[in-house]
Amino acid sequence: MTKTLFPRPIAHRGLHDRAAGIIENSATAFEAAIAGNFAIECDVQLTGDGVTVVFHDDSMERLLGLPGAIADATSAQVTSTALLGSAAGDCPQRFTDFLAQIAGRTLLQIELKGQRDTAGTQLLARLVANGLAAYAGPATIESFDPKLLVAIRNFGFTGPRGIITYAYPDDAETSHLTDAQRFTRRHLLHWHETQFDFISCDHAALDLPAIKFWRALGKPVTAWTIRSRVEAAAARPHIDQIVFEGFNPDIAP
Repeated sequence: MTKTLFPRPIAHRGLHDRAAGIIENSATAFEAAIAGNFAIECDVQLTGDGVTVVFHDDSMERLLGLPGAIADATSAQVTSTALLGSAAGDCPQRFTDFLAQIAGRTLLQIELKGQRDTAGTQLLARLVANGLAAYAGPATIESFDPKLLVAIRNFGFTGPRGIITYAYPDDAETSHLTDAQRFTRRHLLHWHETQFDFISCDHAALDLPAIKFWRALGKPVTAWTIRSRVEAAAARPHIDQIVFEGFNPDIAP
């Protein structure tokens, strides 16, 4: 199985370490990943005024200590508020500033976060596609939402696109999906629409039949989120690369 698409371990939200004041999805975490010769996974959200920012949560509370949703905030508010616990005083970056920081120095695995409505989905995809059109470095796109993979292709992104998946149990996190939608996502039955190039799978769901089927056909699989060498060793026979945090896979224990 080739590993050419993801030749190096992928630092989940950068090489972050909150105890050391290096916060997820921050400029400092991304520099640490590059210094370690790791690829970078990051998240892109849309603010209320239609600007793409590198940020994971829908809510601002955990990372910024602010009330409300990122989708209701202005980009100026988000990008001028320091991430809680950041020793360097890092603020969330605009996606374009993030691309300028990385400048092709490592591979990017960019997750597009699900949006509230079709308009948001289309705008996020268009803005990210436009940003990457002017970017010279290696980049991949991924999302849990099949519609985002379709949209960014339609807006001209020709690089690798991946679907993020897991077991999709019927619980609070999937309550916005119908039973049919959960079934479709669990078994990757959207292939005729998404035509994904790789799969990013929860390491606890690597035994799903769809994952085994598509990897046997040659689709690269990355596993998230690997938090120890034990988890990495268990996943390795079933994947092509790890998405990790909380340890350095290049340093022996």
